[in-house]
Amino acid sequence: MNTDPSAPATGTPPENAITGSGGSFRSLLELAGPGFFPLAFFARLPLAMLTIGTLTLISTATGSYASGGVAAGAVGVGSAIGAPMIGYAADRWGQRRVLVPAALLHAVVVSALILTGLGVIESGSPLLVIIISFVAGASCPQVGPLARVRWMALTQGRSRGRRELETALSYESTVDELTFVMGPALVGVLASLVAPWLPLALAALLTAALVPAFAVHPTANAIELQQPGAEPVPGSGWITARVVRVGLCVLGMTGMGTLFGSVSAGAVSYAGLFGNASAGGLLYAALGLTSAVAALSVSLWPRGWAQPVRWAVCAALLIPLALLLQVPQTIGTMVVFLLLIGLPIGPILVTIFTVGGDVAPIGRMGTVMTMLASGIVVGTAIGNGFAGVLADVVGPQGAFLVAAAAAIVLFLSGVGTYALGRVPRTEGA
Repeated sequence: MNTDPSAPATGTPPENAITGSGGSFRSLLELAGPGFFPLAFFARLPLAMLTIGTLTLISTATGSYASGGVAAGAVGVGSAIGAPMIGYAADRWGQRRVLVPAALLHAVVVSALILTGLGVIESGSPLLVIIISFVAGASCPQVGPLARVRWMALTQGRSRGRRELETALSYESTVDELTFVMGPALVGVLASLVAPWLPLALAALLTAALVPAFAVHPTANAIELQQPGAEPVPGSGWITARVVRVGLCVLGMTGMGTLFGSVSAGAVSYAGLFGNASAGGLLYAALGLTSAVAALSVSLWPRGWAQPVRWAVCAALLIPLALLLQVPQTIGTMVVFLLLIGLPIGPILVTIFTVGGDVAPIGRMGTVMTMLASGIVVGTAIGNGFAGVLADVVGPQGAFLVAAAAAIVLFLSGVGTYALGRVPRTEGA
């Protein structure tokens, strides 16, 4: 990695230094430096551990799954609200100035949550646990979305930048899938083998150590801050067009989160039919496996295929696949169908993040990326809620119907984005 102050702000090599294909992972290594990848990977792991870690700790401490569920729900609500605020602050004042204090605050709040769960801090009432859980979710640094902002800045203005960006976003979606499989698994192992508080303690430690290192990494230099008081876009009509397109992207991500939550609930309910509900998480992991692999393939897809078209086509494929989840009669066939349904999911995630970057107002990239991440969080809660109720009433088939409805929302939001056409960027965007 080039740290010469006279070099470009990110340490980005000259264009002719890229010897591989424009979208190759070698290009990404040269753009960001090899140290960026493990740092950004492990720095986002605490977010994947937070909800399930809170659920495990509070359920164990109180002996009530309901109390643990309420606390975990407070984490999700806090994250959905706090993430865009962190993104906006990063756009306004820079990632370094925002991520470092956010990381330290988050580590302190999670430590307080641990002490409350252990009874060191007397809660007095469940309200304190809910408040602390909410603040823990709201203060959790948004490494994944902000890493995407850096990739958009790193690849901007390069002759092969579009292909490199698609490769980077494919990688980021794959990493997100891996961390959200690894995080809950790590919580389960540490909580069962050592103590229920250990996963959250590890998450707090990783946040305090790695997020500040991510914040000061040279890739942060690539981002040009929107000057306070500057008008990000010219004209109210242009603003309205941007808002509608960003809204459709958020709606798409909410649909995706709803699909995640409903398939997860349906998988648990389906495994319960065979007397092993705890295996539902393993069933659900099959979806994440193929989704991650398919996300990596996006950088190889034809460039002439418009992003909204790709979004709508993959979502259209997702609808019948979701409906086919009604068919399996054995665990083995369910695994096969879950592997299949994961295939269009990874490309949709990459595409929506790409479209979100295209339509984001100048200087508000972090805000939009974190809004998209929040859409997944909110959608997952919606999917868990509706699918859980239907699973109790009519079984896993009811939960999987919610997944099909979510796929329809994804399709319609993609079609809407295509119908609105493309909004040209202003100079310097």
